[in-house]
Amino acid sequence: MARSEFAEFLIARRSQLQPEEVGLPAGRRRRTPGLRREEVAALAGVSADYLARLEQGRDTNPSPAVLGALSDALRLNEVERHHFGKLALGMEHGGCPSPGQAHEQVSDTVRAVLDALHPTPALVLGRWLNILAWNAAWLDFAEPLGLLDEGVDGNLARFVFGRPEAVRHWHDWPVVADMMVSALRAARSAWPDEPGLNATIAALQQVPEFACRWREHRVGEFRTGTVHLDHPQRGEIEVEIETLSPGADQTVQVWLVDRRRVRAPGLRLVDVTEFAADRESV
Repeated sequence: MARSEFAEFLIARRSQLQPEEVGLPAGRRRRTPGLRREEVAALAGVSADYLARLEQGRDTNPSPAVLGALSDALRLNEVERHHFGKLALGMEHGGCPSPGQAHEQVSDTVRAVLDALHPTPALVLGRWLNILAWNAAWLDFAEPLGLLDEGVDGNLARFVFGRPEAVRHWHDWPVVADMMVSALRAARSAWPDEPGLNATIAALQQVPEFACRWREHRVGEFRTGTVHLDHPQRGEIEVEIETLSPGADQTVQVWLVDRRRVRAPGLRLVDVTEFAADRESV
């Protein structure tokens, strides 16, 4: 699997790079998109035959110098270079070693962190974006969106790609979709033999939008980002997502909802009108 991932990444990135991006003339119309294998080989200072062996999985031990040259030729950024190196390491050693079975039990400490963040929505995600735990604020925010509906299987990516309301509610759905694919790509390079992860990816590949993005092998650093959605109960909302990593298996996502409207500093975001109503009811 690691070998094909490395080869697929090479081919995908070559097909996405245009001649003018690397200082080459566009020339006549090309039969296939992107750069020719010979052009990438020349830019990297390797033979076209050697690059063909890498793309076909017939060479499994590229040197660090070759990886660096190919990264330069393909114009990879730092996140992409790191991913490329991990794929090469996995190929050399017959697949990256998986650190055992996924731990889906959320510790009491992490649950206490979720509770302490209230009323800021926060949740815990597992290796393949499976939703493991949440606080009351996140439940209140996410339930009307359908994130916990039957059929989603408690998985964030399955919701994004499998439910029509995701496209309807998320104004920047393509950005959210790229977040999901990038997270699953990173997980695949870390745990190539994880049954739950591979089952989730296999199911998602039945969705054309996911399959197309997956083939492109795009990866990015999406630990933080801002998305905009039309919430069924709260209307137009901006959500800033911050990701924390308490362990290798789990991440905590904090959803900062409409922080621009909040007057008081800090994470404890609260709607001023709701606070005033609560005071009057006491």
